[in-house]
Amino acid sequence: MLAQVHDDWEVHGIGRAEIPVNPGNIHYHQVNLPDKNQLRNALKAIEPDAVIHTAAIANIDFCEYNQEMAEAINVGATADLAAICKEINAKLIFCSTDAVFDGHKKNYTEEDIPSPVNYYASTKIRAEQIVLDNGKTNVVARLALVIGLPVMGKGNSFLAEMIERLQKGESIKFPANEIRTPIDIITLGAALNELAAGEFSGIIHLAGNTRINRYDMGLKIAAMTGFPEEKILAINSGDLPGRAPRSNDASLDNSRARSILKIPMHTLEEGLALTLSKTNIKS
Repeated sequence: MLAQVHDDWEVHGIGRAEIPVNPGNIHYHQVNLPDKNQLRNALKAIEPDAVIHTAAIANIDFCEYNQEMAEAINVGATADLAAICKEINAKLIFCSTDAVFDGHKKNYTEEDIPSPVNYYASTKIRAEQIVLDNGKTNVVARLALVIGLPVMGKGNSFLAEMIERLQKGESIKFPANEIRTPIDIITLGAALNELAAGEFSGIIHLAGNTRINRYDMGLKIAAMTGFPEEKILAINSGDLPGRAPRSNDASLDNSRARSILKIPMHTLEEGLALTLSKTNIKS
């Protein structure tokens, strides 16, 4: 996302980790997100026109069993950020999730009413409302399952973990009962930048054009990265002990994104090809 910005933009990154050795043309700030005063001081010094808020505890199982921490980061820190952005008149683009839907239908639109099946989803729903209540120009971008590789470290990328395990010859289990509309990280980054610079406000679904269950998705990824498809195994996620509930079908309708944004949404194959073109994966 940061690598895709316009040449005439002044770009600042905020994170809790130490400043990267080579942040490129990014002005990097080390900030403890739950520290509201530290966050306010950083943003007042930067004076941003727009803020893209991607920080969250996104591990669904962790949130289920660590609800106080999930509440503090996903809701509390978002509320602080929304209030600060309102103070400094900055547009806020908040990254939410397809997990806000219970999976009882399919191809959810922005008008469908969220209904959480796990604690992570409930935190994101409350954060969405906070963002919308704190600014008429703010955006809630609900992200489908994101396919991408991290720029630094391993991050929270299921694709990076999948490739690492396949390179070791391990088998990987994917839920055949969970249906998603995955979006690649390249398209997603460009879409978020366009939303930051544009006039759109409100809720928008950022999702790919392919509606697919996660097992079939795993098979396609293995085939496109040159790994044996027999290493991909089908399971039912409801049979996994200790796992927080998931929506069976959290597929998103991306009609609004396709009509509003200049950046095109892609199929799974197109998006994966874009992602892999930025790296050198060896089976």
